[in-house]
Amino acid sequence: MQRTELETYLNLYLEIARFRDYCPNGLQVEGRAEVRVIATGVTASLDFVRAAIEHGADALLVHHGYFWRGEDGRVTGVRRERLALLLKNNLNLLAFHLPLDAHADVGNNAQLGRKLDLPFDGRFGEQDLGAHGIFGAPLTIGELGARISARLDRTPQIIGDPQKLVRRVAWCTGAAQNYLEDAVRLGADAYISGEISEQTVHLARESGVAYIAAGHHATERYGINALGEHLAAQFGLEHHFIDIPNPV
Repeated sequence: MQRTELETYLNLYLEIARFRDYCPNGLQVEGRAEVRVIATGVTASLDFVRAAIEHGADALLVHHGYFWRGEDGRVTGVRRERLALLLKNNLNLLAFHLPLDAHADVGNNAQLGRKLDLPFDGRFGEQDLGAHGIFGAPLTIGELGARISARLDRTPQIIGDPQKLVRRVAWCTGAAQNYLEDAVRLGADAYISGEISEQTVHLARESGVAYIAAGHHATERYGINALGEHLAAQFGLEHHFIDIPNPV
């Protein structure tokens, strides 16, 4: 398919116009006009770009792209290396941040919920990015943590009593620890996200809502892969999901 066709489809499918974001969503680096092979991954790191080239990709689709608000805009050092490699190989880079988090089907939160068998009853938080639901049969914080560890292949950091029962669970992938207060107001017993910082520990302890930090990268591997699979099925493209290991 043509790059312009792919770009238009993704912009509409992920509804990028309805999000307030701190990076440009959609086409970030323009490459060749025709796209037959796509590579998907969490972040457009140098390792990812190199691996995508080895797979013969024409277009790279990621959750974390470039040109973040507040960054130094000079094209030097690592930024120059990344852009030079893309431009030298005439590659397209498309990035989708909050629109990919929120999508009802291929979104990071939807995909993580399915991966962990979390009940979905609705959305919460700014721009309705977070998800929540009530378990039919409550489980303990420890049991939920064990499920996350087994299915994400990563031991989560848990702040809370392992024996506490979880009826309502809330989650938002990545660096969404600022949604914890919304989860508290929602009446959640546990909140799952990717990262945690010092002040969040105190809020979790004092509110009584357990915080489960399951990994930024670990919680956001599934949406971009699902998007690639969707495009492969929809347009007959060859798709390669490339997972660059990241301990955070």
